Amino acid sequence: MRIGAAEVDGARRTVLIERESSLVLPAGAPDADDYVRDQAVGTVLAAADGAVRVPTADLRLRAPLRRVNRDVLCTGWNYWSHFEESAGKREGQDPAERPTHPTFFTKGPGTIAGPYDDIVLDPELSTKWDYEVELALVIGRGGRSIPAERAADHIAGYLIANDVSQRDLQRAHGGQWLKGKSIDGSLPLGPWLTTIDEVADASGLRLEFELNGRLLQDAGVAQMAFDIPTLIAELSRGMTLQAGDVLLTGTPAGIGNAREPQVFLKPGDMLVSRVSGLGELRNTVVAGSLTDYLPL
Repeated sequence: MRIGAAEVDGARRTVLIERESSLVLPAGAPDADDYVRDQAVGTVLAAADGAVRVPTADLRLRAPLRRVNRDVLCTGWNYWSHFEESAGKREGQDPAERPTHPTFFTKGPGTIAGPYDDIVLDPELSTKWDYEVELALVIGRGGRSIPAERAADHIAGYLIANDVSQRDLQRAHGGQWLKGKSIDGSLPLGPWLTTIDEVADASGLRLEFELNGRLLQDAGVAQMAFDIPTLIAELSRGMTLQAGDVLLTGTPAGIGNAREPQVFLKPGDMLVSRVSGLGELRNTVVAGSLTDYLPL
């Protein structure tokens, strides 16, 4: 299944994506969050009996997941091409040699944005806004110290992510990445959850990123430094993963910070993040303020 979320008549509704047309499920139907926690395939399909079919192009898609357990889990330097392109640009804070284990960090849950949402760029906050197309996975069955050979048993499905990063903030706080990776609305995610049964072999997927129609990232998942089973095994070793946890698996070469000359985002830019078979994200960069006082 491809389980998404859309705004219909001002309310969030679950949708089942079926290429040119999709099914809008009745109010109260299970959503992608319910699916990953309960693996409720039958319940989701049962709700389709009262669904309304609409053209997929007419849907106002939202982020398919919204009940995250904690920070989004992320992987750094998981394509050697990306690690090598950044050599000499890491300002002495990062390893000079290839890591022998995956590098993990997190993004705050407030970063999650919809697949077609605008990305608000505040120049007072950062002048180095960068892009990173990534394959994301969602844990559907929790576990600790999961063996690599059983990793697939714990995956509910896959999504596309764009880990929009602020490179100056990423280096400004003692070499810790959390701040430069956790700006509100900086993680477009979606466009829907593709359940694992729809993906015969994730290593055969291909990632692409286009900026204003120019292809800047293009790589196969098979080029990962540490494959998906290894990521799950290493991350879960002594650390319990829970159903609903989101894990980003790293970005390939082609980021703006590593280019000569460097390429950073600006208002008006159109970002297209694509993974073969999983759809695409389309996000426009707009100018705005994220530094004004905003009490909650």
